[in-house]
Amino acid sequence: MTDLSNQSSQSSKHDWHSGDANRRVRKRHARDRSLRYAGLGAIALALALLGILVSSLLYSGRHAFTQSVVELEYFIDPLKISRDDPAKGSYRSIVKKTILSHFPEVTNGREQRRIVKILSGGAKYLLRDHIVYNPEMVGKTILLELPLSDPYDQLHKGVIRRDLPENQRRISDREIAFFDVLVKKDLVSSPINWGLIFNNDSRRPELAGLRGAIVGSFYILLVCFLISFPVGIAAAVYLEEFAKNNKVNDLIEVNINNLAAVPSVVFGLLGLAVFLGYFELPRSAPLVGGMVLSLMTLPTIIIAARAALKAVPPSIREAALGMGASKHQVMMHHVLPLAMPGILTGTIIGLAQALGETAPLLLIGMNAFITSDPGSIMEPATALPTQIYSWADSPERGFTSRTSAAIIVLLGFLVIMNLMAIILRQKFEKKW
Repeated sequence: MTDLSNQSSQSSKHDWHSGDANRRVRKRHARDRSLRYAGLGAIALALALLGILVSSLLYSGRHAFTQSVVELEYFIDPLKISRDDPAKGSYRSIVKKTILSHFPEVTNGREQRRIVKILSGGAKYLLRDHIVYNPEMVGKTILLELPLSDPYDQLHKGVIRRDLPENQRRISDREIAFFDVLVKKDLVSSPINWGLIFNNDSRRPELAGLRGAIVGSFYILLVCFLISFPVGIAAAVYLEEFAKNNKVNDLIEVNINNLAAVPSVVFGLLGLAVFLGYFELPRSAPLVGGMVLSLMTLPTIIIAARAALKAVPPSIREAALGMGASKHQVMMHHVLPLAMPGILTGTIIGLAQALGETAPLLLIGMNAFITSDPGSIMEPATALPTQIYSWADSPERGFTSRTSAAIIVLLGFLVIMNLMAIILRQKFEKKW
């Protein structure tokens, strides 16, 4: 009887269906739901902020993806343009004569100059380049689209409002009337602005493009990859597979982890002092930019490579050693190939981080105004982040939308590089 009473008292103490137990279970479930909802809320907030960022960039940069042009017929007068050397000639007079032919009633010199300014100041150079590539057009009439100058481009896109008072606009009512003549003749259109990608930089917003910056960024990343990839793998292999546990190697590991958190401007100062000041390498060269960014990405690549090497099961090493392979053969033939997908993923993420860096490149002078893409890693160049910085600092209104468009292009490259990292990891990564 005593044993039965003890059992009954213990069962009553541990009654899993009592009111207190149910309250504790409900409280625990409520906390679980709160934590889950907090996580979902954080994800929703992050997505909302990202959506606001992308939508604001698309909204402010939408005008840069089209360019207003006027399509006119130009007679390439052989008396003004040499057939033997079409690069020389009075293209300005041809452009002026062509556009003024649509305003025969305007004889005042001042108003004629206003009409000519409807076209971009670089229109004569675009016409010249077209004839240089097509010299057989000399003596013929060609139909060609040339860009409008920035104020008229903004007017055609609705950025400059017609209903504003004249003293609050960059264009007078008389100039708008001249422009409307071309619009009524259906000569003005707004096609896709491929020049944003394929043109070099220019002081004129309607002609400015990202070609030089894209080529410069390519050379910078190429130099960065050629330096940081082999050095990073070699350092990771040594630290993970060959280094002994001593104070020197512990200090090296601590410094590598610390360097990964050093602000990028410090690497720019280092490049300015060492590469430009001591070694006297050319300023604004992609070689210097790639070397500076390689210093910044090395810690990231080393850490990622070590994590990938550590993920390879020890049984792979033990099996290879048991078959008589040397440690070098184990690393080169077994461990490193299996770790390579993770190493490549870390490398691409490191290069994507380097692509978006601005401060180090500004300190070594890669924000110079350069109107041609570099032919080698030793020629002056700019990069996408510094090009964005230069356009954002420009007073011309047309560069406002081009700055946002350039940011979208840069984000596009970053997304592509991160997608490459994900695809490589999923395609080649082995599950253990």
